[in-house]
Amino acid sequence: MNQQEENKDYCTLYLVRHGETEWNKKHIVMGQKDSPLTQEGVRQALATAEQFKDIHFDSIFSSDSLRAHRTAEVIKLERQLAIETSKLLRERTYGPFEGKSVEEYKKAVKHLLEQAKHLPEEEKWKFKFGEDIESDEEVVSRFMTQLREIAVAYPNKTVLVVTHGGCIRTFLVRMGYLSREDLPPGSFQNGGYVKVLSDGVDFLLKDVEGIKKPQGSE
Repeated sequence: MNQQEENKDYCTLYLVRHGETEWNKKHIVMGQKDSPLTQEGVRQALATAEQFKDIHFDSIFSSDSLRAHRTAEVIKLERQLAIETSKLLRERTYGPFEGKSVEEYKKAVKHLLEQAKHLPEEEKWKFKFGEDIESDEEVVSRFMTQLREIAVAYPNKTVLVVTHGGCIRTFLVRMGYLSREDLPPGSFQNGGYVKVLSDGVDFLLKDVEGIKKPQGSE
């Protein structure tokens, strides 16, 4: 941490994607519907817990989706901390496509995906693939609002935040870590994490573990 960072009351946030679910494995769109963790999903959460074993967490937040909460429980291990849940940490809403196959979704919005490619970057953020499907802007706005609230409440503390691939991916694109083309849906792995500092206004990316080639749904 450099001198400028030391002079600010930063909260250290570990943003973790939940473990693999049954629907991830079957390439089914979840959105804000839910699916239980697979055995591999539990193993992924345990592997993340092992990476975090020497980190002192002052608080734990999770999406209120069961898959995220279960992952938080596994990573929590013996820590005597309650898990606070938030709707703002939920996955993107996919409207009528939730519970449908990823291929069915891609086929239905194929013309819109092509249309979005040619839009200016600012318009891409606001582009919607359906009335009931959140835009990137809607997802990242609510997600960052929750992170800022946590950062303000926990200055100079370390907080675990268990959330979803779509939220983390969109956040990384907003932070300029990679372009949306280089970080497509499904490219942030289950159990992967991002370490970020925030003073409640700005965000500083410190570590990203979990970028992979697209496979399955978020």
